[in-house]
Amino acid sequence: MLDIKFIRENSDAVKKAVELKNMNISIDEILKIDNDLLEVKRKQQDLQEKRNAHSKKIPKATPEERPALIEQGREIGSELDALKPEVTKLEESLRDLMLRVPNLPAEDAPVGKDEEDNVEVQKGGVLPSFSFEPKDHVDLLEMNNWAEFESIAKVCGSRSYSLRNEMVLLEMATHRFALDKLMEKGFTLVSAPAMARESALIGTGHFPDGKDQVYYLPEDDLYLSGTAEVQLNSLHAGDILKEEQLPILYAGYSPCFRREAGSYGRDVRGLIRVHQFMKVEQFVICKNDPAETEKWHKALLETSLEIVKELELPYRVVECCTGDMGTGKVKMFDVECWVPSENKYRETHSCSALHSWQARRTNTRYRDSEGKVEFVHTLNNTAVATPRLLVSLLENHQQEDGSIRLPEVLRPYMGGKEVIKGK
Repeated sequence: MLDIKFIRENSDAVKKAVELKNMNISIDEILKIDNDLLEVKRKQQDLQEKRNAHSKKIPKATPEERPALIEQGREIGSELDALKPEVTKLEESLRDLMLRVPNLPAEDAPVGKDEEDNVEVQKGGVLPSFSFEPKDHVDLLEMNNWAEFESIAKVCGSRSYSLRNEMVLLEMATHRFALDKLMEKGFTLVSAPAMARESALIGTGHFPDGKDQVYYLPEDDLYLSGTAEVQLNSLHAGDILKEEQLPILYAGYSPCFRREAGSYGRDVRGLIRVHQFMKVEQFVICKNDPAETEKWHKALLETSLEIVKELELPYRVVECCTGDMGTGKVKMFDVECWVPSENKYRETHSCSALHSWQARRTNTRYRDSEGKVEFVHTLNNTAVATPRLLVSLLENHQQEDGSIRLPEVLRPYMGGKEVIKGK
């Protein structure tokens, strides 16, 4: 969320951000409601001052004057009461619209409409060269008895999956590898519950837009979260931290749920686009300083690159254009890993800097060395998200007999095995 004062003073820049991010919101409407609200509040203040001045006259009035003065006081009070519903309505309308105002993208962010306009900035690893006809991840899973799709879909619905045997252990191994790495880097490991209140989803910017992507539990008034970012971002909601507490580094491990509304017919085979998955999320709370934020943005990205490099996966990094980066993002990079069966890279990590946009929504602040209270900056990036990462891992490391060669970093978590093969 942006500061309304900033919008008043920089309306052209905010309108430009709306245009660049393809948002359907009128800044002029926001400014009109803001102006109407200020006008009604001025009336309130004038009436309150009038009532205060009037009340001082009553003790000094004669018995004959007092009834008329009391009646005039009641009339002023009635006028004030009549303004309250109008103020409430305007405040609610303004807040609802303010929650939809996008953050300003970085000046050097690539301009574009969608993912087709993202810009490749880095590429690494060696694309695999097979001496045999490689299989896709579904065939590999089924031939090794590592997953079940049809029966579980009858029980749990479409886009469900059930991993089996060594694949269960491999999924756990990738997460344990990521958690160990983050702990070594000074992150606090956090197991995040799957459920969250509406306020937490508003805090990250997933709400009010995006409700169609989230599962709702009406009897409990709770939502199933699509990322641990939701819970981690609200852990310090309403707090005023000390500057020396920053940065705060969290590694959130949690089950994640996404309805994938609007994606029907896309990526329906296997593990690419499922409703439930596990993820380790990197989350940083730092000082309100663009240079500090840029430092952590690079650090989060580098950590993800370390992970994919050590998993021996070919990858590329793209900088997301203004139309693909999302409402609250200032700057965003995606890491994509190679999927041989599709002959293309697929997103496995998303690295975002949001400056104070989320902190204003959660009212998370800190007191700097000079005693000034500032909103913090927040950043996030995936460390490992499965099962999608398993798609690239399986396909790139497959061998002719359908077995999978394990990257060296995962072997300690897999009983020292160099290769896994199902029965």
